Amino acid sequence: MELRQLRYFTALAEELNFTRAAERLHISQPPLSAQIAQLEAELGVKLFERNSRKVSLTDAGVAFLRDVRVIQARLKEATQRVQDIHSGLAGRIEIGLSGSHFLGPLPQCIGELAHAYPDIDVVLNEMAPNDQLDALREQRIDISISRQYVEDDLLRSEPLWPDPLWVALPQGHALSGQTVLRLDQLADERFIMLRRDTSKFAQQIYNACLERGFTPNVIHAVSEVPAQLSLVSAGLGVAIVPGSTRRYRAQTLSFCPLEDIGIHTQVHAVVRKAHRKSAIDTVLQQLQSFSSAS
Repeated sequence: MELRQLRYFTALAEELNFTRAAERLHISQPPLSAQIAQLEAELGVKLFERNSRKVSLTDAGVAFLRDVRVIQARLKEATQRVQDIHSGLAGRIEIGLSGSHFLGPLPQCIGELAHAYPDIDVVLNEMAPNDQLDALREQRIDISISRQYVEDDLLRSEPLWPDPLWVALPQGHALSGQTVLRLDQLADERFIMLRRDTSKFAQQIYNACLERGFTPNVIHAVSEVPAQLSLVSAGLGVAIVPGSTRRYRAQTLSFCPLEDIGIHTQVHAVVRKAHRKSAIDTVLQQLQSFSSAS
């Protein structure tokens, strides 16, 4: 049984006239008659009653028409879906990100993406920054939302939005209320830092402290920025964090902007250079469009 036979059958079942059905199909009547006869032979049943005056469906033909229409509708949906995937309007995209990005503009951006492209299924995976890059290289995720700029043989970075550094302080801290803080003003403070073995960002902050003549007194090393801010809120120390996280526990924390310490603070979308999913480009365009509009 061929799809062409089903198309011919549907046309004749709807027209109930060989001449009109052949015209609709842009073929002559003999090939239509031959294909219908072959279809009936393959099924072993009569689908049409024919006489000199009219053509009508048999009971078997009525049932077959109903099922064929379902098949044709599913094929049409399948065709549309593969075309959408090819053009970047549908597909599944795995995004890796750290928990701190949920405190910034990303959730709103993902919401707008879902509204604009409902057939793109975005899956968010919380992962440490370094683990995201490993997952990208191993093709376990498609995009990494990261503060790390990466450009190598396999990966490239697309800039999204700036996220300058701020210092999180317990409320009432002596340094709160400053217009801008210098890094050396924190030399005697206790630091709540991200783990340097999982975050290049944390290592850069640590190195910047060394360059300014002091070794930071790190009393707690944690995996996520919300954990940093929770410990600062409890009065255990200070933390250097992305400015987009300032809404977290704002009633129990003070924030001061940090001087430029030479650390790249742009948020990037990192992707494989040789990715094969058109929807990745659609998501990147949406992320960058959101950034430019913000």
